[in-house]
Amino acid sequence: MKAILAAGGEASIQDPLYPYTQGKPKALLEIAGKPMVQWVMDALNASTAVDSIVVVGLPPHTPLESRLPLRLLPDHHGMLENFQAGARAIYEEERRDQVVLAVSADIPLIRGEMVDWVAQNTQDIEADVYYHIIERHVMEARFPQSKRTYLRIEGREYCGGDLNALRLKAVLEADSLWNAMVQARKNPLKQAQLIGWDILLLLLLGRLTIPEAERRFSRRLGLRACAISCPYAELGMDVDKPVQYELALRELSAR
Repeated sequence: MKAILAAGGEASIQDPLYPYTQGKPKALLEIAGKPMVQWVMDALNASTAVDSIVVVGLPPHTPLESRLPLRLLPDHHGMLENFQAGARAIYEEERRDQVVLAVSADIPLIRGEMVDWVAQNTQDIEADVYYHIIERHVMEARFPQSKRTYLRIEGREYCGGDLNALRLKAVLEADSLWNAMVQARKNPLKQAQLIGWDILLLLLLGRLTIPEAERRFSRRLGLRACAISCPYAELGMDVDKPVQYELALRELSAR
């Protein structure tokens, strides 16, 4: 299975991590002796499901270690644009549609077995987009100080994960709504509003269910979307703030 690793973007002076990155690519932020992106690379390499990796967003000669075939593509200045660039490179090489892993470079605590778990979901479920969600009690049991943003569905609270899967043609044909959804990925209420005021109302009234959310998202986006509850808090532990950096530093220093 192919993996697209989105590693673009530099922290602006307003970014909470700017004192750590000093304007350099966030993916290259050093944590416990390695760039953050390398920890993610290590997890992909440890997976039994991944056979090659496309990294999008870093300079061409960035020193990354990988036992798997690796291709580096330049930054296309946007999360969706970077995933599209990776998808295009894979499709042009193989000339066939397929499901690929989509992972961001800021979840350094993931491990190979977690990648395998996500890959297995693509074998068991037929969809275009596989989006992993983590319940609040799972997240806070593992990372009590993680400070995630949660969305209440069916009486439970969830945050989103940053290791997912996409069908190539679905991401290559993504439109402006897709882009707006990706831009609002840290704001679940904004995402619900983008899909429609009806789904936002159901959400605010506490009447939205996961199957209903899947149905409405699929219809609005013109694809088959699947939300999968994930037992691994590490998929949602992205490093965006100093407190999350310090948490990741403690965890990775102990490995």
